[in-house]
Amino acid sequence: MAVYTGPKCRLCRREGMKLFIKGERCHTNKCAITKRGDNYPPGMQGWKRPRKPSEYGMQLREKQRLKRIYGILERQFRRMFSKAQAGKGNTGSALLQLMERRLDNVVRASGLAFGPSAARQMVTHGLVHLNGRRVDVPSILVKTGDVVSVAPRDRTQALVKGIVEATSAYQNCPGWLERDGEKLTVKVLNLPTREEFPLQIREQLIVEGCSK
Repeated sequence: MAVYTGPKCRLCRREGMKLFIKGERCHTNKCAITKRGDNYPPGMQGWKRPRKPSEYGMQLREKQRLKRIYGILERQFRRMFSKAQAGKGNTGSALLQLMERRLDNVVRASGLAFGPSAARQMVTHGLVHLNGRRVDVPSILVKTGDVVSVAPRDRTQALVKGIVEATSAYQNCPGWLERDGEKLTVKVLNLPTREEFPLQIREQLIVEGCSK
């Protein structure tokens, strides 16, 4: 599977906003957006005045932005979009809800990992349990009542407790999740709503672009 191995801060600069994919660094003065501002794209020509984007360009940027927030590629995105389109209700809101429900995102959003890459690595290495069972698929969608926990290994538990203490200083667990910092468990209280989505995304542009 293709994996982006370049600088993560470059992605934030390209999208013109903090995507919080670098973990702890995103909350410090070392963040590229904090130092350069949100209107300084990467590359040698980044200082030039940007052109006015076309309708297609705006749709593409929103889609790329959403993919980069969750660290997924085009095939995974298409699968999620088809699932959202097949369901009832607003396709855009359903797409965002599916993205939030990914197991690796639950690990990241609850503060058990510093960023999406670290959260995905924890899941693929079998360090995360879902309802008491070891899982290694980051794209699993959690349901109401599910309990996510850390593998009962002393070394893993000590590592994650340190991460929880560090992330608690700048990250709050979303309202649809309930984290127990002592037991290192996260319970899904309910499915996330559109209002609980953490970043600004114009999902209608994504739907328009992908429905053509």
